[in-house]
Amino acid sequence: MDAASEVEQENGFAGKRGAAKIQERLQKRHQARTDDSDRRKETKENHSVAEEKLEYFSSTFNTERASIEQLLSSCSGAERGVVSQRLEEATAKTAQLKKFLNDSVLFLTQYELRQAQAALQKLQTSLAETREEALPKKKFAFRARSKAADKVASSASDSPDGATAAGTVKVDGAAASEQCGFSNIDSEFLTKTSEEIQNRDVLLTHLTNCKVRLFGSPSTLHLKHIDSCEILCGPVSRSVFVDHCRNSTLAFPCQQLRTHNTTDTQVYLHVTSRAIIEDCHGVSFAPFSWSYPNLEEDFNVSGLDRGRNNWSQVDDFNWLAAGTPSPNWSVITEITFCGNALKASMTI
Repeated sequence: MDAASEVEQENGFAGKRGAAKIQERLQKRHQARTDDSDRRKETKENHSVAEEKLEYFSSTFNTERASIEQLLSSCSGAERGVVSQRLEEATAKTAQLKKFLNDSVLFLTQYELRQAQAALQKLQTSLAETREEALPKKKFAFRARSKAADKVASSASDSPDGATAAGTVKVDGAAASEQCGFSNIDSEFLTKTSEEIQNRDVLLTHLTNCKVRLFGSPSTLHLKHIDSCEILCGPVSRSVFVDHCRNSTLAFPCQQLRTHNTTDTQVYLHVTSRAIIEDCHGVSFAPFSWSYPNLEEDFNVSGLDRGRNNWSQVDDFNWLAAGTPSPNWSVITEITFCGNALKASMTI
């Protein structure tokens, strides 16, 4: 091969290599453009999803807020029982709205978060003001617990100072004829009959090491400052309120349960809505198991639905982690439940 041929062949090889490099650069440039286009598309889609989430949050939050404000407005001029029910519903809705806000924090802007928090705070303030205005708290008036004193009630009511007989308590301003209960008692077995508590407000407060049996269907049940007690009650037509209870066993059917500041307590429950706990620890739940004569009749009087029991559906207002169970309450194990159920039925 002469020199001219070799030069021509080398130029050919060089041309092919150059073309290959050009093709490679073109492919890389196309790939870069494709990747950039995909990134822009993904960014746009993510932005669209974020906008949809914000739109859904704003719509839902404002709708629920308006619903609560309507409930509060409807309390004006309503009867006490209606007001109490509406305030309980507004309280539950406000708690759900607070949880919804906390679950939405990740995709809210700082501005939107501050706006929603301010709106929620205003709503909570309105709720407290409405409650204070419609259901003002009044001091409790206690009476001695002896049945002999109950017989003196009629004569005591005729006295100039309007003194009340011992054994009953004044609950949130209810009429004297609608109240009863026990207070400041240590290590006693206490009972109330159906005739004594039927459709009345019952308050048990400052009890220690006591066993309490309430036969019948009260309208509401208040338990405050209970220590190491066993309290069994018939069907409560409306709400049960538990506050500062420790190391105790409770059993009752009710429409609603609110539990605050309670520790190491077992609750055997029949509830037709949802139980709510706040500032509690070591509270455990199982189905209501106590039985006594005329229980079915008392259920009928209370109006509770025997076929609907949400005993294990508990909302913890101090635990807002979505998808993670609250460590503050638990379900009573079968072995413990059976043992305590037997104990409860044997200690009427």
